Amino acid sequence: MPKIGNIELPDFPLLLAPMEDVSDPPFRRLCKQHGADLMYSEFISSEGLIRDAIKSRQKLDIFDYERPVGIQIFGGDEEAMAMSAKIVDAVHPDLVDINFGCPVKKVVCKGAGAGVLKDVDLMVRLTKAVIRSTNLPVTVKTRLGWDENSINIDEVAERLQDIGVQALTVHARTRAQMYKGHSDWTHIERIKNNPRITMPIFGNGDIDSPEKALEYKNRFGLDGMMIGRAAIGYPWIFDEIKHYFKTGEHLPAPTIHDRVEAARNHLIWSMEWKGERVGIVEMRRHYTNYFKGIHGFKEYKQKLVTLDDHHALLSVLKEVEQVYSDYQFA
Repeated sequence: MPKIGNIELPDFPLLLAPMEDVSDPPFRRLCKQHGADLMYSEFISSEGLIRDAIKSRQKLDIFDYERPVGIQIFGGDEEAMAMSAKIVDAVHPDLVDINFGCPVKKVVCKGAGAGVLKDVDLMVRLTKAVIRSTNLPVTVKTRLGWDENSINIDEVAERLQDIGVQALTVHARTRAQMYKGHSDWTHIERIKNNPRITMPIFGNGDIDSPEKALEYKNRFGLDGMMIGRAAIGYPWIFDEIKHYFKTGEHLPAPTIHDRVEAARNHLIWSMEWKGERVGIVEMRRHYTNYFKGIHGFKEYKQKLVTLDDHHALLSVLKEVEQVYSDYQFA
């Protein structure tokens, strides 16, 4: 069973990916209920933490029912990364994760996220600064390289392990691919088979079904896998994958009751954590995913993304459950 510091994980754990504007405490709570073994905060700007930016500070909120949970930070300045690691240390997550994989231009242009893949020496210095500034285990999430002509994940893995990184998650795409094209897990398999590598290696990219999860588990021999976009509006994927691993059979698809209950809880928890107004507005991006594939749902979706009163929203959800009570999901 993989171990990160003193964190003992189950055999072949399923990790929830840190996703900006998605992986907040309400969403993480749902995924934890449905089988996620290790989760991370949204990624947090080291400069934002130091400036005491409200949004960055709020992302530090973690709760005991989530554990084990990590806080992910990013940045391109050693001093800022060191200072932010100390701030993170004070809220007592189970680990600190460094993002060297975000491909978004506004992050890369600051010499952070996947931008650091162009300079492995800088990556090592930034990571050392974090490790020196915290007593928590430090892990890293990154990509294969900047583009297909500069895949350097083998060097990255060895050098990060050498300075004390305790687990590595690799999104099996280059920065140039963004989120397009196919991921290539053979590069991650090569790292895992490197006799020098002893830290846990987790794979990420394109896991969207129990069948694919089992295929990749058997084919690439990694220590676990991270799931991101496939969990948005579908937190059941973790339980479904675990059940398929054990039995080779599929769990029944979540019913309309399951979907309404998840959306309702997500809304309520969002309002509790963010305040009613912000919770309502930021929940709007999730409804389409919870009710994906339902024919004739446009009228209800329009109400869910425009109503500003939580009582009215809860009434709409109740009506959805009644109207589609016999709906059969594939």
